[in-house]
Amino acid sequence: MKIQTAIEEKLNDTFDARLLKVENESHKHSVPPNSETHFKVTLVSPEFEGQMKVRRHQAIYKVLAEELEGGVHALALHVYSPEEWEATGQAAPESPNCMGGSKKDPAMAARSAQGEG
Repeated sequence: MKIQTAIEEKLNDTFDARLLKVENESHKHSVPPNSETHFKVTLVSPEFEGQMKVRRHQAIYKVLAEELEGGVHALALHVYSPEEWEATGQAAPESPNCMGGSKKDPAMAARSAQGEG
C-alpha cells in the first residue's frame, strides 16, 4: 500500500474528519522522483474543539507511528476544529520551498533532479 493511502485511511478511520487533505510534497525536496517522504496534512474535526495544538499533533503522531518510523521524513500538520477552519477562510498555509540538504549545492540538486541523489 502506498504511504499516502495508508495515511489517508488511518486518519479517516480514527477521526471524524469534516475535511482531510493529504498532500505528497516530496517533489519539493531533494529526494528521488516518486518518493513518499514529505507530507502535508490538513485535518478538520470536531474532536479538536478545545484541544491545544500539541495534543492534536500527538494524537496524529500516535495514529501514524508506523509511517513516521518508516519512510516518512516530514509531516506538516494543519489541524483545526470546524470553527477554527471557518475562521481561516478554509485554507491551510502554503508549505515553504525546501532549501536544505543538497538544494544548497547546485551540483547535488542537479543530480537529485536526475534521480541520482
